[in-house]
Amino acid sequence: MFPSLLSYPNKETLEKVESVQQFLNQNYPEAAKVMLEFTEFARIIPLWKWEEIYTRTFDVQAITTLDVGYVLFGDDYKRGELLVNLSKEHTKAGNDCDTELADHLPNLLRLLNKVSDKDFKDDLIYLLIKPVLKKIIGEFDSRNIEKKNKIYEKHHRTLIQFENNYGTVYQSLLKSLLIVLNKDFSDDDKLIIDEQKFKTEFANEMEIPE
Repeated sequence: MFPSLLSYPNKETLEKVESVQQFLNQNYPEAAKVMLEFTEFARIIPLWKWEEIYTRTFDVQAITTLDVGYVLFGDDYKRGELLVNLSKEHTKAGNDCDTELADHLPNLLRLLNKVSDKDFKDDLIYLLIKPVLKKIIGEFDSRNIEKKNKIYEKHHRTLIQFENNYGTVYQSLLKSLLIVLNKDFSDDDKLIIDEQKFKTEFANEMEIPE
C-alpha cells in the first residue's frame, strides 16, 4: 500500500492515499494519526505542485533519497554489491523494478510483499528498510535541511522554490510507514545497537565485503 505513495505522484495517487488512510484508520490508528497530515496535503494540493514537492524532496537537490544503498554507503562500491544481490532477489520474486534501481525503497517494499523466505524477509526489514527509514526521516530535521540549502546556494547559486507549508510533508508518510513496520516487526530481538555494528552485520548478511 505504501510503495505507490512513495512513487512519483499521478492522477490516481490521491485515490490511493485515501485508501491507505482508511486502511490505517481501521488497523493502525497511531499510524493513521501521523499519516493524516499527508492525506490532507494530498486532498488540496494541485498535481503540478505535488510533483514539484516530490522532486524537491527525493530527486533534484533533494532533502533525501529513497535509494537505500546510497543512504547506507554513498557512492562506495558496497552499494554496487548490494544492487547486484537485490537485483537477483527481485528477479527471483518476479518483482518489476520499472525504471528505478533495485535498492529504491518502493521496490524493496514491493519485494517484501512477494517473498516468503522468513530469513530473507527479516534481513530486508531489520538490516535495510527500518534502519534506512530512520535515517531518511532524520534528514527532514530543520537543521539538516538548512545545511543542505546552504550547500546548494554555494554550488548551484539557485534553489528550486520550496513550499514552506509542505516542504517536509513526506516525513509524515515515512513516519507512518515506520510505525506500521514497528508494529508488525518488533525490534525486541533484532535491535541494532550502533551504526558500525549495523553496517558490519548488514555486510555479512548480504555477503558484501567489509
